[in-house]
Amino acid sequence: MLKKILVGLAAVILLFAGVVATRPDTFTYQRSAVLPVSADIAFALVNDFHRWTEWSPWDGLDPQQKRTYSGPKTGTGADYAWAGNDQVGEGRMTITDSKVNEQVTIRLEFIKPFAAVNTTTFTLSSVEGGTQVVWAMSGENNFVSKAMGLFMDMDAMIGKDFEKGLASMKEVAVVDAKKRAEAEAALLAEAKARAEAAAAAAPAGDAAPAVAAPAVP
Repeated sequence: MLKKILVGLAAVILLFAGVVATRPDTFTYQRSAVLPVSADIAFALVNDFHRWTEWSPWDGLDPQQKRTYSGPKTGTGADYAWAGNDQVGEGRMTITDSKVNEQVTIRLEFIKPFAAVNTTTFTLSSVEGGTQVVWAMSGENNFVSKAMGLFMDMDAMIGKDFEKGLASMKEVAVVDAKKRAEAEAALLAEAKARAEAAAAAAPAGDAAPAVAAPAVP
């Protein structure tokens, strides 16, 4: 009897392994959103890891998590490492390629609770209404991840986080755009006031010198 049970168990395990083996060897999960801002504003939120705390869907899962930044502040070579509770785990991100206002490519390394190395990309393009941001993550499926895929919809799980992050990014980008517009308006008003003051102080018949509005970075 025991022998029959063991033989049956072995058959089930082999069948399960065979099904798992048929799963795709690679994966790609992605979501997109249109941000009503110029590409440079959206790009700045992705190209600087220091700003990820403002919109990342995982940032608030562990208020006590440790963050370490190294390398350049922005762009290629910028590095960010984190370590926290079971919800955020431990890992590292490094920007491997950065094309201004177009794309940011990141090497994403998970250390805990499981080890994996994936590639994350943010692709930006101008569209009607603003800038489309496509957030994608791709990598290889090992046996464990293939098996997990039989019981969980990984695209839905990860996609939900991407959607949440893009929605938060949109809110932050809108605030940044508003701040820029206010700063530009303030500088123009200041330039106009200076020009009017210069015109009022000039002797009758003399033309007041033109005053150029300072540039806004």
